Amino acid sequence: MSDFFRVLKNDSLTSARTGVIKTSRGEIKTPVFMPVGTQGTVKTLSVPELKSLGVEIILNNAYHLFLRPGMEVIRNARGIHSFISWDKPILTDSGGFQVFSLAQFRKISEDGVLFRSHMDGSKIFLSPEIMTEFQTLLGVDIMMCFDECSDYPITYKKAKDSMELTLRWAKRCKEKFRELEKNSQRSTLNSQFLFGIVQGSVYSDLRRESARKTVEMGFDGYAIGGLSVGEPRNEMFDALNAVMPEFPEQKPRYFMGLGTPEDIWEAIEAGVDMFDCVLPTRNGRNGQAFTFDGKINIKNAQYQNDFSPLDEKCGCPACGNYSRAFINHLFKVKEFLAGRLLSLHNINFLIKLMSVVRDAISKGEFKDEKDRFIKRYSAG
Repeated sequence: MSDFFRVLKNDSLTSARTGVIKTSRGEIKTPVFMPVGTQGTVKTLSVPELKSLGVEIILNNAYHLFLRPGMEVIRNARGIHSFISWDKPILTDSGGFQVFSLAQFRKISEDGVLFRSHMDGSKIFLSPEIMTEFQTLLGVDIMMCFDECSDYPITYKKAKDSMELTLRWAKRCKEKFRELEKNSQRSTLNSQFLFGIVQGSVYSDLRRESARKTVEMGFDGYAIGGLSVGEPRNEMFDALNAVMPEFPEQKPRYFMGLGTPEDIWEAIEAGVDMFDCVLPTRNGRNGQAFTFDGKINIKNAQYQNDFSPLDEKCGCPACGNYSRAFINHLFKVKEFLAGRLLSLHNINFLIKLMSVVRDAISKGEFKDEKDRFIKRYSAG
């Protein structure tokens, strides 16, 4: 049994489970939602605020940090934790999704990716070795292999070629990871873990092949990448369900970029342990709040005289201090506090939702709790 991850309880009716990820900077209860702090910060929220909500781990993006502030600043700061004043675990995405999203600026080869910076147009080259070494320099607790996230829609042949390139890159990432450890360039005080990423678009056979070969390489955890990028929901879950049996029981499973409450419930039922998404803060800045009674758009006129909190049962700083009417007013007058309050609320909602899920699994009530949630949430 791995010291890094331990399954605590398996649901008897589904593949849902609770567990704990143990790092040198703290333990993480799973299933877990990881707020996204792309540039080193969760947009508009401070470290004390995140801690007050019970956030145990955040996600940073190695691609963006590689561009700014860059390696020299991170080295001088003695790592990303010190630089951003966050002493809990951090996971970094290696930049594969950014390679996908910057399609018009990139050129992909066996060696890596050559592209023009979205900031100033300068040429930048990224490779499995470069991004593994940079994540090591960052000092993050969990790092991701450098992968190619394929487009959707995509032909079977292109998806297969992309998946096979990701496998070859994963092998190089692991070799570099081991080399850095052997040469003592990785911290011995704070352990670092490397996750492999499964690709294959919506093709179930490619997903299974990718998973089997990635697992054969032996990583600390396994991520499902290249989904939730525009494909129909049923195809997304068909691909997920096809790949889940290939993962070992005693390794964490991470669905990259999934953040809607309904989809998180479905993925947990399939056996996923970790999630991240920009939705809670992005949607919050645009006026959408998640509640256990469904989504609300606080900018709608119906809330201008509604003096109740966003969610009576929430208790976050937004719900504990402000009314729907006031937040509606803040959006109308374009006050920055509006987006901050909804971002606080939405992060709190997802952290609380994970607690509800873990409690339901522990009590053997996952399926019933999921059905109650979906019925109530959908009626909102």
